[in-house]
Amino acid sequence: MSFDALLYLSFGGPEGPEEVRPFLENVTRGRGVPPERLDEVAEHYLHFGGVSPINRLNRDIMAELERQLAAQGRELPLYFGNRNWHPMVEDTVGRMAEDGVRRALVFATSAWGGYSGCKQYHEDIARARAAVGEGAPELVKLRQFFDHPLFVEANADAIRRATEQLPAELREQARLVFTAHSIPERADEQPGPDGRPHWYSRQVAEAARLVAEQLGAQGHDVVWQSRSGPPEVPWLEPDIVDHIEVLHAKGVPAVVVSPIGFVSDHLEVIWDLDNEAKEKADELGVGFARAATVGTDPRYPELIAELVSEHLDEAAPRKLSLLPAAGCSPNGEPCAPGCC
Repeated sequence: MSFDALLYLSFGGPEGPEEVRPFLENVTRGRGVPPERLDEVAEHYLHFGGVSPINRLNRDIMAELERQLAAQGRELPLYFGNRNWHPMVEDTVGRMAEDGVRRALVFATSAWGGYSGCKQYHEDIARARAAVGEGAPELVKLRQFFDHPLFVEANADAIRRATEQLPAELREQARLVFTAHSIPERADEQPGPDGRPHWYSRQVAEAARLVAEQLGAQGHDVVWQSRSGPPEVPWLEPDIVDHIEVLHAKGVPAVVVSPIGFVSDHLEVIWDLDNEAKEKADELGVGFARAATVGTDPRYPELIAELVSEHLDEAAPRKLSLLPAAGCSPNGEPCAPGCC
């Protein structure tokens, strides 16, 4: 089936101090996040001038992706839309309709399943089409890619580079720690496409295992970061900062932290890891090195181009785990009965 565009769908972020609070209100609407928590997170953004790097990073990735697609002979105009801030996906899909786009693939900037990582992007697609109304293009979301060989290789190489930042005498003793965005435990209990619960945390654990295996690591941990909900609601634990304290108590002299749950060095990664986690490590005298996210690796736009080709050519998905390929469906429909 033919497609005439590719929609690059992401989370969004403020690009000026005056945009920070409205952006955070969009992100947390209906989730019961206390105003004081929004104030706290707003200060994180204002610490960096009120600008999240995520939109710039996405535009850089899109520019390279255009080159990758052109090299493959794919004539697919790229459109950029966000869930929470401008360019909003509703406006982008409206522009696509005005440009005569009838059918488009959608790449969402999350490797994962679960509600926030996948189903909410399906909801974004359905909402945008409803906002445009008659004449809205058909939108087909591409699959999740947490176990794609290029994703695994890029994360493994980033960890190798980070490890070299540690003093030579600490490298062999450093503990490898993978982090991903925490979610409420109740949300993680929802089933995946195989009908089993904990789809998101199972994917994160599997991706971490694949990367650690490629590195030949003797051991690794999976921890969480960036929780934002009410304190009385249980979220996935342990938190990265708490875990560094536990490792220190066990005599671990250094950590290499891989933010495998994120594809770009946006503000949550920078604040939670480069500030809070590193400060805790420095306070305890624990060596600390943080691996880069995959978004700046040339294999990342190559991965996206490969997902596009896989779909257009109806090729078998290239993946390293036995977990099912999921997340691909049209117009915001679930990819499997009862999934997420």
